[in-house]
Amino acid sequence: MNTQVAKNFVVTLDYNVTDSDGELVDAGKEPLIYLHGGYDDIFPKIEEAVQGKAIGESIKVKLQPDEAFGEYDEELVQIESRDSLPKELQVGMQFEGAPEGADDEEFIIYRVTDIAEDKVVLDGNHPLAGMSLIFTCTVTAVRPASAEEITHGHVHGDDGDGGHCH
Repeated sequence: MNTQVAKNFVVTLDYNVTDSDGELVDAGKEPLIYLHGGYDDIFPKIEEAVQGKAIGESIKVKLQPDEAFGEYDEELVQIESRDSLPKELQVGMQFEGAPEGADDEEFIIYRVTDIAEDKVVLDGNHPLAGMSLIFTCTVTAVRPASAEEITHGHVHGDDGDGGHCH
């Protein structure tokens, strides 16, 4: 019997992500393991497309920016003075910080996108913000979730990252 993807099942997907020009954005080296059924473990449009699929079936879903990592927000780009940051600094490094005007509880990840003499550009947007993305996935495993996984709303297990996809 080939189990189909349904609510409260743990689903494993082999996937890759390309941009709208077909350029590879994420090769999906690790499979994506998530709890199916509206637990916000995966983008809703992908979850919808996987619903009812069986092991071995594939889907291809195009996500607009607002269905994936959001629109690009210019306000999340900040220019800091070089001396306010660590000495060892290079493009691509990440820092956690609060956006200007946010309360102390709200942190986002800033990436260094440019370094010029005494200024550093920090971008708080997700690297894929503002992009339309095409997810190609194949269902490779489906199993009923444990009661604990359903209660917690996410996969448990020893798959390295706990099955989280945020």
